[in-house]
Amino acid sequence: MKLYGVKLLTITCEILAQKNIIEILNKHEITGYTTYEVEGNGARGIRGQGFKNEKNVKVEVIMHEEKLQDVVEEISRTLFANFAIVLYVSDVGVLRAEKF
Repeated sequence: MKLYGVKLLTITCEILAQKNIIEILNKHEITGYTTYEVEGNGARGIRGQGFKNEKNVKVEVIMHEEKLQDVVEEISRTLFANFAIVLYVSDVGVLRAEKF
């Protein structure tokens, strides 16, 4: 079994930023992603409970490194000032690299 090295971009953000994140991914021709509603505690207190617009989501995207820098730069430049966002990148191995 051969694993191919790719990147996992993980973005945890308030639900109000989700549409903007997906628009940026689509702009960069990234159509595959997974979203989850999540709960947690951080600098802005406990999130994910209560009203719908107070929920947090996690967006995970597996991608090749070539597109990663542009996507991360655009998210940070256009969204960090207005939304609660935590963004990190991990190295992962996949079996079918052509899917990403």
